[in-house]
Amino acid sequence: MAASIYFPQRGNGLTEKSHHSSPNGLPMYNGSSAVQEKWQRHKHSSSWLIPITLPIPGVRTRRLRLMAPNPTRLHQLSVSRFGRTRGPILLVVGIIAAVYCVFALHKRFATEDKAWPTPFPVGEPPTLVYRREDLQRIWEWEVAAGHYPSTQKIPEQIGLTKPPYNPALPSRRSNSLPSRFRSPTVTHTLGTGSKRVYLDLQSTPPDVAYPPRPVPGSIADMDVIMEHCDFSTNKYVRDCLEVLRLGGGLDAGNRVRRGRMDDWKYIYVENGEGENSTESAPFIKPAFALKTQGDLDENSGLTKKRGIEWEAHMRLSPPPPYVSHTHSPTVCDDESPRVFHMFWTGPFTDKPYTALMSFLFTQNLGLNTDRPDPTVCRPQFWLWINPGPAAAVPNPSALSDMFDQLKNNAWASPFLHPRFKDVIQFKLWNTTEQLDGIPEIKDEWRSLGSLFNSGGWVEKVPAPADSQSVSNATIAPPVSSAAAKASGDEDDKLNRVGSKSPSSYDRLSVILSDMARFILTHRYGGIYLDADTIFLRDWEELWGWRGAFAYRWSRLEKYNTAVLRLNKGSALGTFLFRTALKNGLDFHPMTIARYTKDAYMEGLLLRLPDALFDSAWLNTEQFQIERPPQPFFTDFGDFFETPLVSSGAPQALGFDGFFKGAYSYHFHNFWWKPFDSSRNYPDLGHRFEQGERMQRTATTGHNYAHPDLVADDKRDLDWSTVLKRTFEAYVRGERPNMYGEWLKW
Repeated sequence: MAASIYFPQRGNGLTEKSHHSSPNGLPMYNGSSAVQEKWQRHKHSSSWLIPITLPIPGVRTRRLRLMAPNPTRLHQLSVSRFGRTRGPILLVVGIIAAVYCVFALHKRFATEDKAWPTPFPVGEPPTLVYRREDLQRIWEWEVAAGHYPSTQKIPEQIGLTKPPYNPALPSRRSNSLPSRFRSPTVTHTLGTGSKRVYLDLQSTPPDVAYPPRPVPGSIADMDVIMEHCDFSTNKYVRDCLEVLRLGGGLDAGNRVRRGRMDDWKYIYVENGEGENSTESAPFIKPAFALKTQGDLDENSGLTKKRGIEWEAHMRLSPPPPYVSHTHSPTVCDDESPRVFHMFWTGPFTDKPYTALMSFLFTQNLGLNTDRPDPTVCRPQFWLWINPGPAAAVPNPSALSDMFDQLKNNAWASPFLHPRFKDVIQFKLWNTTEQLDGIPEIKDEWRSLGSLFNSGGWVEKVPAPADSQSVSNATIAPPVSSAAAKASGDEDDKLNRVGSKSPSSYDRLSVILSDMARFILTHRYGGIYLDADTIFLRDWEELWGWRGAFAYRWSRLEKYNTAVLRLNKGSALGTFLFRTALKNGLDFHPMTIARYTKDAYMEGLLLRLPDALFDSAWLNTEQFQIERPPQPFFTDFGDFFETPLVSSGAPQALGFDGFFKGAYSYHFHNFWWKPFDSSRNYPDLGHRFEQGERMQRTATTGHNYAHPDLVADDKRDLDWSTVLKRTFEAYVRGERPNMYGEWLKW
């Protein structure tokens, strides 16, 4: 074999040593020393692994020897394969991918979340703050309290292993599968309640001119309503309103449908005794302990909000006992008070006036008799007034000032009449006092930077110079309207009191009202309504349904909380407030939908179809326009300015032709549009003529003695005008209410 000129061979074929050590220990090379030195220095570059040594803590004489990837070899390979430009780039990408894989495996198997990481966040960030055990407790508490009168399934992700008792569902015999065929989780409840008797509500001859009042204690079956009205299953608002109209007996004397309508009956009463659940087999008793099984992580499948720890385990008081109407010792249930709440900021106008007038016209208030029916629980209307800007603290004399202003306001003063004192109450809103009244957040809400958080958009409010002047640093000190006018800041967003036009929208008050509705319903119980809402029928059967609800945001599977029902001090309310606190106290309805979706609580806050409370919404967004309901609105402004082509309908059809079957109508703001442009004053007759005279002079410029001529009226009356004048005619004593009852003074 020929010897290399660079590496001389021994006789045995082995390469001669090319160097020997010098006295100082450095290598010395013979012959072609430059080539051999380069080879000696780079002889490890062709290896995929190189040794590295790390110091061993506490052992000075030894080092830990590890093998690591050779970056030089990897770089050479990437350059030779992909070129000098793309090679290093692909190498860096590969290193990042390898590091991410290690991180992903660690997060999936070695962390508490037990979830794969999301490399690029998709959708909205998670909001969940409660463990699965607490979510189970909430579901069991609500079911045991009778707040889930539905046969809809409980989400599997909740992980219940024993079906909870449901006193709001009638008992049914069910064939249990053998344990080997059953899923480890259950999604149903065990009904232990009374039998349901569905009602056929109709006017009986000869009294067929007006519909009958709902039966006291009757209940709406929301499962039936969802079956006929759910937009997700392609149900039309027009068809939904017909079912609501006929099933509620509102088609007095005008029923043209023939045949059996059992499938359209959605109102029932409870009859008979329910089962005693305490005598049932112990394996179906609701357990308030952890339901996870085996070695599976207890919170697997739940995505916690980033950057926070799990909430401490929820402590809940025992659920209130469910008592049916027929077995209740009192007509009204203290655990489920019948109170309508409404929030208003600024001077009283025709908007809350018309809302209150529609309340008098539709609800069962007993105003047609000297002594109300003792078998009927009369609802009350609590109108909460924030006297100043949303970010201001009320003055010490705010309560007396509020009533003085109400007495001198033509739109508000009629409701201070003694005839209405038992059904309408005005209450002063105080943000600090209300927040301190919520035990779930009273000790922590002051630590937030701002109370005005809407959908993640935080409105900053400057802190007062003197921190002792107010009890809350996130609320500005009081500023009088005179001072605001003098400084020229009256229309500044901090000093706005109500929305006077689209360009001067009072955003802070809107954000405050988003929070106020949850505070009021959780603290006092009842149903909250936005001030741009008009009642269209009696809500008796909605009060009978004990669950919590809002309604659907048009085509989107989100909430609109313009109508909101929560039970007083409920587990669901505790969940919402603690979750909102950890998410910046954000109560925007879109954010509420995220809270319930992330925690699988959507079934406990039922999203009712918007046909019940907002029948025009889908049409205004160009949905279902081929089969619209009556009336047909393509814009919410059509309510105040009815299009000329359909302007004959309001007078011809009247109140009965306005979304008949719906429980209310939401006209979506338009605070600056008068209900009655030609008679923009309260027209309630001689009992309230002083206020009418004052407002009439202010709006028309004519004194009260000016002749009231029909020629001065608008030729084609709008829907808003017809409804306002219908309600006023009832108070004047010129017509009965929608159920044929005359107001007795």
